[in-house]
Amino acid sequence: MDIVKVLATAGSATILFLVLELIRRGRLKERYSLLWLFSGIVMLILSLWRGLLDSVSHLIGIYYPPSLLFLIAFVFLLFITLHFSSVISGLAEKNKRLAQEMALLRKELEDGKRSG
Repeated sequence: MDIVKVLATAGSATILFLVLELIRRGRLKERYSLLWLFSGIVMLILSLWRGLLDSVSHLIGIYYPPSLLFLIAFVFLLFITLHFSSVISGLAEKNKRLAQEMALLRKELEDGKRSG
């Protein structure tokens, strides 16, 4: 077994283990972990099944099959980054709206104290 296959398999298994452990401890919500789980499973399958990796890489014109493995990992990381960017954008908008509503309620409360 070559060193690249060992490292790729160990890395994929480690990612899967860490994601499952974070879910179990409640530090990562299930809906955010789906991309991580999917990418870890795909990476593990491609790491273990060298024939599939070789045939797919030659099909798309990549001459060194482990390069495909790292390309796929990079693409998954881009998707994960995009997903979390959209989540953060939504949270920022909700935070702004909450701050505005709180300011309006505070203003109403102060106006109520002055008139009463």
